Amino acid sequence: MSGSTLVSTQELASRLGAWRVFDCRHDLLQPDLGAQQYRAAHIPGALFAHMEHDLSGPKSGKNGRHPLPEFEKFLHWVGAKGIRPSDQVVCYDAANGSAASRLWWMLRWVGHQNVAVLDGGFAKWTKEGRPITADVPAFPATSYGGKPGAVAVSAEAVSKELKSIFLLDARAPARWRGEQEPIDPVAGRIPGASNRFSAENVNADGTFKDAASLKKDFLSILGNQDPAAVVHYCGSGVAACHNLLAMEIAGLPGGRLYPGSWSEWIADPSRPQEKS
Repeated sequence: MSGSTLVSTQELASRLGAWRVFDCRHDLLQPDLGAQQYRAAHIPGALFAHMEHDLSGPKSGKNGRHPLPEFEKFLHWVGAKGIRPSDQVVCYDAANGSAASRLWWMLRWVGHQNVAVLDGGFAKWTKEGRPITADVPAFPATSYGGKPGAVAVSAEAVSKELKSIFLLDARAPARWRGEQEPIDPVAGRIPGASNRFSAENVNADGTFKDAASLKKDFLSILGNQDPAAVVHYCGSGVAACHNLLAMEIAGLPGGRLYPGSWSEWIADPSRPQEKS
């Protein structure tokens, strides 16, 4: 466990009130469900981070389903939530960390390194009978002076480097192969992309696999590829963060995120597509 990748429910329970906690629960088909669940019950001290409103910027129809907000606008959100550079931040979601990993990556994007995902999420926390509350805490705002950390790449950069970068698609194999597409209007993948389904990063209970297993899995895909040269994408830039976190746990850090992902890529029909 590490304060920059994962923390256990036991670790968080021992530091309630000292660590900053964010509830990132999100349902793709019911975007406001997470906020409703938060209002009903959450881990004490947690604030809510809404995937659509807080962790995404305005959609133009050309920039994907969950485009990144502007860097400075997200910095303002961080300060408004009272986060200080010295704070240990813990992000959680319903279970496997897919939504929480988005906030994990975004905080690293603005230079905040002391951020981790709660292993097993709210499901493990409640299964263990740990405290929950409906009380919404308040924190004094800060002026967070972030600096660029984790790297995002644009569609233009991906297009330009298409033949030289290592793309890793976090979607389910059938979506990567282009056999089905339940969310976006076009099925397929970015040409040359390899596949690592983000759901394979976790055990049946939603906790992450151990570092050695994750390293073995990813190296079987990457081969001799430098992990820092990998560009991660998915449908809308959320599940890709799960793969970035899993590689960090595995000791394979430094990959980049293509946040627009497939939903942005297909918005321009001139961009090449591929199916198996």
